[in-house]
Order: sequence, then structure tokens, then C-alpha cells
Amino acid sequence: MGSHRKTDMSDAKLLGEKIKGIRIAMMTTCEGDELHSRPMATLDEDFDGDLWFFTYATAPKVSEVAARNQVNLSYTKEADNVYVSISGTAELVQDRKKIKSLWKPFLKAWFPNGEDDPNVTLLKVHVENAEIWDAPSGKMGRLYSTLKSLATGARDSATNDIKLDMK
Repeated sequence: MGSHRKTDMSDAKLLGEKIKGIRIAMMTTCEGDELHSRPMATLDEDFDGDLWFFTYATAPKVSEVAARNQVNLSYTKEADNVYVSISGTAELVQDRKKIKSLWKPFLKAWFPNGEDDPNVTLLKVHVENAEIWDAPSGKMGRLYSTLKSLATGARDSATNDIKLDMK
């Protein structure tokens, strides 16, 4: 796939733009040799290198993160043909002030007792690496790109594979 480059935190803005508006990420954690993935609601905050998620302190993902804090997050914005994979380290944050500052009304669907529930807590993921695949959006853009690749025998150069190193 197209370009591949390493960058630093200066490209946090690019990553933030690519995942903005994608409500759900798939979070993958490890338990022993097994990988576990589940949907997590992303908070629509300005990206500064950390991503925040609400969870219950008793959820299995919390004990998995405590044992091995490496996680992966994947985002898909199919309408725009954008795919993002993020790896980083997760930590449990039980700061009631931070919980109140990040709380959004839509979270009540998952946490019916609200932000004051003592079991509600945060998972903070510090982004270390991200890969972005960004191809022409829309059916016509994808069709053109695919047909051009088939006709020329060349790799689809309209697709950008960008690797960000946020360490």
C-alpha cells in the first residue's frame, strides 16, 4: 500500500483527525496466549496521545490490562475508506474528577447508574504506534483505484499506509 513513514507526536493531529467521529473502536487485550476483542465507545475528545474509555472496574478487560497492559484498538470509517490500527499501553484510572469531566450523556446506555456508580472507571490508552490505511472514498473512488490497479498490474498507489510512531 502506498506511502509508509514513521513520525512522532507531531502527527497526533493527523491520527486525531482520522479517528474523529468514529464512535466505536474494537479493543483487543491479552489473557495468557489468548486475544480478546470487544467494542468500546470512544470519547470524542481532542486527541493528545491518550484515548479514554469508560468501563466497569470489575470487567474482565480490567484484569487483563492489569496483567499485560499492551492493547490494540482498531477503528473503521468504511464510508470514507479509512482504517486505523493503534497499539499502546492501557491503565486503569479511578479518578472521580476525571470521570465527571469525561462523562457524556450517551454513556448512560452502558452505565445506567451514571457517572456516580462506584464501579464506573476509566481505561486510559497511551498511543505508542498507529497505522492508517486511507484509500479513495466512495464507491467510484474505490472502483477507479481497483480498475487502475488491475489494468496496469501495479499496486494501488492511491492507498496510503501511514505508520505513526508515537513513543
